[in-house]
Amino acid sequence: MNFKELMEFDKQIVEKYMDELLSINVIYEKKLIESMKYSVQAGGKRLRPILFLETIKLLNKNPFDFIEIACAIEMIHTYSLIHDDLPAMDNDSLRRGKPTNHVVFGEATAILAGDGLLNLAHEIMIAFVSKKLTKNNINGINIISKAAGINGMIAGQAVDIESEGKSIDIDTMKFIHSNKTGALIEASIVAAAIMSDADDTRIAALKTYAKYIGLAFQITDDILDIEGNEAELGKKIGSDELNDKATYPKYFGLEKSKEYAKNTITNAIESLNVFEPREKAFFVDLADYIICRKK
Repeated sequence: MNFKELMEFDKQIVEKYMDELLSINVIYEKKLIESMKYSVQAGGKRLRPILFLETIKLLNKNPFDFIEIACAIEMIHTYSLIHDDLPAMDNDSLRRGKPTNHVVFGEATAILAGDGLLNLAHEIMIAFVSKKLTKNNINGINIISKAAGINGMIAGQAVDIESEGKSIDIDTMKFIHSNKTGALIEASIVAAAIMSDADDTRIAALKTYAKYIGLAFQITDDILDIEGNEAELGKKIGSDELNDKATYPKYFGLEKSKEYAKNTITNAIESLNVFEPREKAFFVDLADYIICRKK
């Protein structure tokens, strides 16, 4: 399969398994489950679980043995999107071409749906490690949990909110983006490498690659918020400027940000030199995809 076919194949596997995990029979909290399913099933690139599964494959393990973890990662990502869209956060009304969760279900249910997905993700990971109890599996899950927490995504979101409308330095901006966006991308790859029993050299190479593509992903997001197409993006553009967000174009300008993103992708690809060309082909193509994407 070529790169696009692999992406689609992995995406379909993740979505099928997530549907099964969310087939929960309840009596009273039906609206909550419906709200959770609404955002999980709204589509998306499924980049993080795909990165996780392809890293497992790269290191010669069976990705189906770890599919639950891939789904848990996507649930964590989806929870973060539900909360990001809330009026108290970014106040977005459109996500993936559909009304955001709180627009459809109300703010209270949207908050609980995000909470539910985050908690369910950890239930899934705990159930996995209880069946496959190894030190590396525990360490991998710990990395994912930390990336979602107060030293990762939540930290990035908190500083992002505190920084709105303020003049902040570049280091603070980089902290926001490396945590809010980059942390879970990095964790998806590094956790998979550790759970696949990779050696230190390969783990280090993949961690460096993950840091670079996480950064490139965020820079590209910042650029698309300025010159992207709303129909392709599935959300409104210009929200960063409206909310006075700290972005790369705001600090460096549009053209320099594009150049920075390209250099970051070059560094990402070079970090994979410990792998054979055939082994790393998917990750090289993915790096190029991140810089060229339109949504």
